[in-house]
Amino acid sequence: MNLVGLKLLADIHISPLTVAEIRAIGYKIHRVSDLISASASDAKIIELAILERAAIITQDLDFSALVAKSGLNKPSIVSLRVGDAKPHRISAILKTVLPQIEPDFQKGAIVSIEETEYRVRKLPIS
Repeated sequence: MNLVGLKLLADIHISPLTVAEIRAIGYKIHRVSDLISASASDAKIIELAILERAAIITQDLDFSALVAKSGLNKPSIVSLRVGDAKPHRISAILKTVLPQIEPDFQKGAIVSIEETEYRVRKLPIS
């Protein structure tokens, strides 16, 4: 289930347990705090994602807004909008959705994931 070339960058709100579970199934994933300060600004995290060619996984809606307003086609964003944010639940959702959205990530997209569905908006957003 490894997505060739797809790197993921988990925002600080994503549990290390979730990161470990996603890594265990073959994804290249790091937490933001593994690479830069945990208090880094959203803009700095976006810069890091672009540099690393990684998609950002987050529960912070600001990332989607910043990327959409930028007019850029990268980085891709996974925006988790779920009520139950326990690590095992987030891991289960990501294990289901990530394989389905690989083509969208390669081109640049914002993916909003809710409890039972997800939406994909291709970047750049005009």
